[in-house]
Amino acid sequence: MKTPNLVIAVLLAALAGYLGAIAADRWLIPERNGSLHQFVHEELVLTAEQNTRLETLEARYAVERSALEASVRASNARLAQAMDEEHAYGPEVRAAIDEVHARLGELQKATVQHVFDMREILEPEQQTIFDRQVSEALTSKPHN
Repeated sequence: MKTPNLVIAVLLAALAGYLGAIAADRWLIPERNGSLHQFVHEELVLTAEQNTRLETLEARYAVERSALEASVRASNARLAQAMDEEHAYGPEVRAAIDEVHARLGELQKATVQHVFDMREILEPEQQTIFDRQVSEALTSKPHN
């Protein structure tokens, strides 16, 4: 491989990783001014039982999220490899992009399910406040 091609391949791989990170940040529940978990703990007055249930949910989701994020990183690595091998928007690159999108979709679905799991432990008044926070986070401009 010629040096210019190697430089282009490395730049394209870096760009693919960067775009994947931006997509994950934008498409997942944005966490403005801290996490949604932080909001629930600090802004909602939870009972001891709610705190215990929330901690259990958070621990379970942390494991799931970690595994899903690893699968996104692995898919981005396969995309970088396909870009390096094809040096064009060919069938391997398209397939790798589809895989990245699928993994990001799985992560987003798990995140949204976790949000609903968190909501379920709240009282109706708390749910109203929580829903407003989630809606605001999803519709606000992404943070830089």
